[in-house]
This record gives sequence, structure tokens and C-alpha cells, in this order.
Amino acid sequence: MGTRISVRYAETDQMKIAHHSNYAIWYEAARTEYIKELGITYSECEKRGYMLPLISLECKYIKPAFYEDELIITAYMDKVTPVRMILAYEVRKEGFDEIIATGKTSHVWTDLNLKPINLKKNDIELYKMMTKGLVR
Repeated sequence: MGTRISVRYAETDQMKIAHHSNYAIWYEAARTEYIKELGITYSECEKRGYMLPLISLECKYIKPAFYEDELIITAYMDKVTPVRMILAYEVRKEGFDEIIATGKTSHVWTDLNLKPINLKKNDIELYKMMTKGLVR
């Protein structure tokens, strides 16, 4: 399905190309929607006592996106362990199959004090929700 993003003028640089810093924001939007599709929201995770801070971000820029381009950012689960999860992303211009950027984000499960936890031991139901995302 993917998350739709319209490149805003403020997101472009002097070359009229979407600035690289926006991709992290777009990945977050896609990740938030993807996790909802798995059956839970970020705020519900927090209510259950869990945080999911970002520990690494990768992005490969293949072709530029420009002002008013309509983009589709697809997030999917790349790897899940009881402590970490890695999501991968593909960015396409709407109506085109060609990928213009790819990326990955790594996250660690923590308690509300940001102490790493083993999600499988603490909340098997939530862990199963995340692992069902491994089927693509």
C-alpha cells in the first residue's frame, strides 16, 4: 500500500530537489502507518510501557524527487529479534515502478526509561504482531 507524500516547496533545496533530510521524516511517516497495519499504534505501545527509539538510519538516493512529486513510501519489516527490529523502505514516484530511494531504520525495544528490554519475554502478543510483519 504505502504512505503518500507530496513533496512540498519547503522540502526542496536550491537545486529544487527534495532535501536528503526529509527522507528520515518520510520514513517515520511510513513506519507509523505500517505499524498501524500490524495492529497497534506507537501511542498504544507507549501506553503498554514500551518505547522504540531509532538507533540507526540508512538511505540510498538513486534518483531525485522534486517539488510537487507525488511519492509512495513503502515500509516493511526486514528483521525482528526480541530486542530489535529493522524496517526497510522503498520510495517511488506515484505511477512509476522505479525505486528512487531505499533505506533502513534500526530500533531497539525499551521500557519508558529507555532501558533495553526483551519484548518477547515482556509482551509476547506485541512481539507476535511485529513478527507477522516479516511476511511480505
